[in-house]
Amino acid sequence: MTDGRTTINTLAPLQNVANFLTLTRRLQNRGAGLPGMGCFYGPSGFGKSTAAIYGANSQSACLVQCKSVWTQKKLCQEILKELGLVPAKVIADMVDQIAEALALEDVPLIIDEADVLVNKKMVEVVRDIYESSLVPVILIGEELMPQKLRKWERLHGRILSWVAAEPCDEQDFDLLVGIRCQGIELEPDLKARMAKASNGSARRIVENLELAREIAATHGLARVTMRDWGKREFFTGATPDARRFVA
Repeated sequence: MTDGRTTINTLAPLQNVANFLTLTRRLQNRGAGLPGMGCFYGPSGFGKSTAAIYGANSQSACLVQCKSVWTQKKLCQEILKELGLVPAKVIADMVDQIAEALALEDVPLIIDEADVLVNKKMVEVVRDIYESSLVPVILIGEELMPQKLRKWERLHGRILSWVAAEPCDEQDFDLLVGIRCQGIELEPDLKARMAKASNGSARRIVENLELAREIAATHGLARVTMRDWGKREFFTGATPDARRFVA
């Protein structure tokens, strides 16, 4: 059963995708004796997860996205699931399974939402996997991820490269317009207002472009202007003020 919505491919090669690929390749091509871990960090909405998916697909990497309820055992089970292996019963044996599989195929390991690992004190498991496999391991987290990892000196010292996700620039914006609003022209003033309101967040840009696409579809428009947008609010990420009701 379908709800009639159009599925749109949002895996656009934005600048953060290029930054992530550069990080991956640097780890893969590192010199002898250099550590092989990396950290890709930045605010929510900057497209880090999209970059990870794009990078994992292009590099045939193993990608897992941590959840707040995960334990060490669940983390290992999910990595093994991505590798197509049946998990052993003991965590120590699962770590050996993961390391052997990654090393055998020379597959990079990418862990998204890695803040969970720090918050739940699970980073040593990842260090064990790296030490046993020596394949590139990339942790993806929020803006304060580098500072959080300072508490874990043995892992922190194994990170070769720290790469910050950047806000979307004009080229990124135009690329997303072409993907989300195919066949629809946006008035320059509307584009400028939309870009400013989105404040460099790929997620907010997509949300605003989706609303423009809905306006065009509803009214049969090939061009959307500020007049068509009307009094609608732009998606900025700001929390709405509390409403006041008169008794």
